[in-house]
Amino acid sequence: MALRIERRSVLVCAALAVTVTALGVLTLGTGSISLSPAQVLSALLDPDADSRARLVVVNWRLPRLLFAVICGAALAISGAIFQSLTKNPLGSPDVIGFASGSYAGASVVMLLLGTANYLAAASGSLIGGAATALLVYVLAYRGGLRPFRLIIVGIAVGAFLSSLTSMLLLSVNPQQAMLAATWGAGSLSGLGFDQLRAAAVVFAVLLVCSATVVRPLVHLEMGDDTAVALGVYAQRTRLVATVAGVALTALVTAAAGPIAFVALAAPQIAQRLTRGSTTLHIVPAALTGAAVLVAADFIAQRVDLPVGVVTVCIGGAYPAWLLTRQYAGRRR
Repeated sequence: MALRIERRSVLVCAALAVTVTALGVLTLGTGSISLSPAQVLSALLDPDADSRARLVVVNWRLPRLLFAVICGAALAISGAIFQSLTKNPLGSPDVIGFASGSYAGASVVMLLLGTANYLAAASGSLIGGAATALLVYVLAYRGGLRPFRLIIVGIAVGAFLSSLTSMLLLSVNPQQAMLAATWGAGSLSGLGFDQLRAAAVVFAVLLVCSATVVRPLVHLEMGDDTAVALGVYAQRTRLVATVAGVALTALVTAAAGPIAFVALAAPQIAQRLTRGSTTLHIVPAALTGAAVLVAADFIAQRVDLPVGVVTVCIGGAYPAWLLTRQYAGRRR
């Protein structure tokens, strides 16, 4: 085994960890009961601190913050995996339709089966995302799998699934539709330690699975022939990477609903911060995703909106900028 640690990556990761911690302290102090950073730290670190402050910080707000960290990291890793697979910065799960599939699967469980149980929603989300991934791959495969074709087919399938989900929302009673639509906006509110424990275990398992395909995927970015010559099983690597990426997206969708643009932007931001040649640096990407989602949740609490609405408002211009930059690069 060989391990290469880049000094700049270590410094970037340390800075991102500090940023996430600072944003977390600010977030824990935000709400109807405002607390200073000193009060937040005291409530977290001192068992003998004010019981009211500990109740607010530890019991009420800490699960939401930890969910923001886990969901942001999961989305960023999923985005990095699919951007590496497609060799395209637009190849994130929310662009190529996998997030729409997870949303559709969870919506079917909640609206047609009538259960909002976390495990049931997670199962429906995973099945929906996996079925969408299979459908996109089958439709995009024509004597080979071209990344651009995969993205175009994924966008079309995602739009189709979004329409089906909207039709499903219109076919149920208004109370059910309002509940599902609120969840579909992407919200971290109402999540507690019970859901957090299950999500943390699943995330840890998926993180290990994702780490095992990092080096093979980097080799695949150089072409299948080169990767095979280096001992990489190309199709098996793509299958494991796709399952891990879809499962990470499904984990977030089941817990908080679809949260857009984090998977798209976080790996690219991490790549530019580390000045890496590949987007598949999962630790910087995960920390960047956590920082982005914690910051978005801090803003969401300030303006009283679901965090998914904030990420859409902030990140909506990012794809346009990315497409413009790619087009300008090709013209040169």
